[in-house]
Amino acid sequence: MRPLVVREGELPAPLRTVAGLDVSYGPDDRLAAAVVVLDADTLAPVDRATRVGRAAFGYVPGLFAFRELPALLGALADLRTTPDVLLCDGYGLAHPRRFGLACHLGVLTGLPTIGIAKTPFVGRYEEPGRRRGDWAPLTDGGEVVGRVLRTRDGVRPVYVSVGHRLGLDAACALALRLTPAYRLPETTRRADRLSRDVLAGV
Repeated sequence: MRPLVVREGELPAPLRTVAGLDVSYGPDDRLAAAVVVLDADTLAPVDRATRVGRAAFGYVPGLFAFRELPALLGALADLRTTPDVLLCDGYGLAHPRRFGLACHLGVLTGLPTIGIAKTPFVGRYEEPGRRRGDWAPLTDGGEVVGRVLRTRDGVRPVYVSVGHRLGLDAACALALRLTPAYRLPETTRRADRLSRDVLAGV
């Protein structure tokens, strides 16, 4: 499926909705997948959906998509709104196989998708400047696979990579647009909270 990834593209115009996706895990491979759709301008909630189940695949580093995709695709199918862009708490091209969760979801859904991770998985980089918007290329094997982006002054950066149908410039612009007050995008923060709340109630 990797050759199907489209590595370039601009943000939809107008950009109306953005969706964050996240998965939380409990004992015995229980999981809760959550999708939260926000208004792209106000960041007000528009829609949300969850799926609870068990991991569909064993724990293998680099293959998390196979554990999480069935539940995430189920939650996406339950939405009443089709988001303009998907944001994954994870990786796209910044992956050993150049096909992380964001790429996989993008190809399967056909939607523009990016990955924004909290920690690096592959690649090397120089520390970016300390101001919001400063960035440094994330490289692996001589290839640029993402950017290390500072979303808040003096706060640890995030790791942005292309998933599908959006270029790296557009992905970073969206990451900054969705981080008006915190290090992580509002999409990620709210999907994470919802998945944890749902799992705690199971």
